[in-house]
Amino acid sequence: MDTMRFEARKVEHIQHSLDPSHQAKGLSGLDQLKLLHNALPEVDFQEIELSAPCLGQHLPTPFYIAGMTAGHEKAFELNRMLALACQQRGWAMGVGSQRRDLESGSSAGLDQWKRLRDEVPNLVLMANLGISQLIHASIPRVKKVVDEIDAQALVVHTNALQEALQPEGTPHFKEGMTTLRRLCQEIGRPVVLKETGCGFAPQTLEKLANLRLAAVDVSGLGGTHWGRIEGARAEKHSLQAAAAQTFANWGVSTADSVRAAAQILPASTEIWASGGVRSGLDAAKLIALGAHRVGYAKPALEVAMRGAEDLRFWMELQEYELRVALFCTGSKNCNDLRTSQSIQIHG
Repeated sequence: MDTMRFEARKVEHIQHSLDPSHQAKGLSGLDQLKLLHNALPEVDFQEIELSAPCLGQHLPTPFYIAGMTAGHEKAFELNRMLALACQQRGWAMGVGSQRRDLESGSSAGLDQWKRLRDEVPNLVLMANLGISQLIHASIPRVKKVVDEIDAQALVVHTNALQEALQPEGTPHFKEGMTTLRRLCQEIGRPVVLKETGCGFAPQTLEKLANLRLAAVDVSGLGGTHWGRIEGARAEKHSLQAAAAQTFANWGVSTADSVRAAAQILPASTEIWASGGVRSGLDAAKLIALGAHRVGYAKPALEVAMRGAEDLRFWMELQEYELRVALFCTGSKNCNDLRTSQSIQIHG
């Protein structure tokens, strides 16, 4: 692995992800959802409870920060800030891709993650590796990457469009289902399958139903679009740059992905919703559709880059907005909202 080029790519990803033109704004399906107001909620605001299941335990909130930044020198401090805030507020957190740790054989990156874990011993922290790398990886090496940060789960990200358009991409997905099945059986930790902005169609979800996944993070169309980002990174007149424009709106919306997951996945598989979530009200809509946990990436990164105080205020705001939505639908907790039929779909 060319470490310098790898780090440069990760820095470019951060920069491009903050560009508004690389957000699939308006395509998440959330604007077509409306929660029904309950004028007589029969609950006091202070009674509202946000706790929600997460990989066999309960956390104080149903929120998580999705894995997004790793593999470069500035990543550690950003992840440290996010991790400390998540532990304080009871959010879960996924680390950025640990591909370099998996492929390099070096322990330098793993040592950083171990140092971070020592600072946040009570944080639900999730490892993160790509399916196209895991297909060719040995189980012992994967276990080492997961164990070094004492991760509560392994998040396996799938990013077919990004790999197809990335100049340095590895679009090797044959044996992906076999690899997922093997990981669920042998890794010894819960396995979460995560898309990266293109969502899940019903046909894919049906294939996953018997895999014993702990959770599926739909990461639907509507937030950061990695096809657009890779198109911007590609040479100006290259095939990748031209194709990225054609596929700029490719994917299944977050709302449609959650709806399909709620209908198809077994009750034992948690549904995590991310992709274009921009407020606690957005989170409430997705919970009403069937999500158990709701995640943020770009909004959290953007505010974290302004500092820890801004990050904590933003996190508290998401919780407060969700609490208001629960109160105004007459829901004492997230499960009440999920089963209340308080959602309308327009358009």
